[in-house]
Amino acid sequence: MRGLSAGQTGQVLDGPVRRVRVVVIGAGQAGLSSAYHLRRRGLEPHRDFVVLDANPAPGGAWLHRWPALTFDAAHALHDLPGFPLGTPDPKEPASSVVNRYYGAFEREFDLPVVRPVSVVRVGSGSDEAPDREDLHARDLHGGDRGPLHVTTTGGTWVADVVINATGTWDRPYWPYYRGRDVFAGRQLHTQNYRSADEFPGQSVLVVGGGTSAVQFLLQLHAAGARPLWSTRRPPEFTRRPFDPEWGREVEAEVNARTSAGLPPASVVSVTGLSLTPQYQAGIDAGILVSRGPLAELRERSAVFADGSEEPVDAVLWATGFRAALDHLAPLHLREPGGGIRMDGVHVLKEPRLLLVGYGASASTLGASRAGRAAATAALGRLRSIADSGATGNLAG
Repeated sequence: MRGLSAGQTGQVLDGPVRRVRVVVIGAGQAGLSSAYHLRRRGLEPHRDFVVLDANPAPGGAWLHRWPALTFDAAHALHDLPGFPLGTPDPKEPASSVVNRYYGAFEREFDLPVVRPVSVVRVGSGSDEAPDREDLHARDLHGGDRGPLHVTTTGGTWVADVVINATGTWDRPYWPYYRGRDVFAGRQLHTQNYRSADEFPGQSVLVVGGGTSAVQFLLQLHAAGARPLWSTRRPPEFTRRPFDPEWGREVEAEVNARTSAGLPPASVVSVTGLSLTPQYQAGIDAGILVSRGPLAELRERSAVFADGSEEPVDAVLWATGFRAALDHLAPLHLREPGGGIRMDGVHVLKEPRLLLVGYGASASTLGASRAGRAAATAALGRLRSIADSGATGNLAG
């Protein structure tokens, strides 16, 4: 088999074409959980399945978190299956903790992670000018439900099932505001943030209502900056404990949207902000007090919806991320509402694709459960294909 065109990218990616049963895209919490359960259920690394990771080292999105984000300040990291994290140094950068933990997990269970390799597109053999082997497989599978072609910067993998676990880190959301293109100061996103020490003496506008925004404000103030906070709605602090009952309610609300084909809502809009003693102190000190919605930016200032104007040297957009799914565009998954209609980890429009780290499984706890569900679903589809005579028997 030969190298394949990247299609919509206009770039031709030549390289080896490999045939496996399952491709897992992404080596974060959801992807590693999926791989663990595939391995445990009898699939052989590299022969039956691979995990494709765009990062140069283990850690998923955590690898890119700002160095000042220590483990104790990060969102809770839930254990990967069968491999407890233990008790890391709470003051160690979260990126270092997770890099070490994920790397040890990959080695412990001999997971077939291939890195660094970026997935360019996922499509059917019918839109990849398939050769005779592909056409034969399509006939056995029925119509256009043959194997999927995962085209990457390191060649192409042809698989019966794809588990997509790409998360959101590669899709930072930059909202449009009037004047954003004329603002003369620095603009950066959560994705680009490194340290509050870059802004001493500066007036920094933080836009966004989530946990990252709150942490940035406190760090900037401690580093000698003058932070301002803008949120579209009043910040919603809650004293409710984030217990299992709360988790089930959050998942139910998120699942209601994805089941209807709507885009997942932001995490904070569902959970609120936990009112810790540190946050309460920030509120009392006037640091964690929102100025309300941003109306526009000017060359060196910000204008708020109440008509007030403040000088600003930099804008930090803590406005979240969107699901990184551009490589799935050839599969035409989007519903009129803008989201992907889901039933658990199943994509209703595409039975060959399982989606984890999307919607309710975007949290680290939900991601681990979704990985197990995706592995179970993948094995079920492979058995159906084997029963049809399209492939050999499954291991295990």
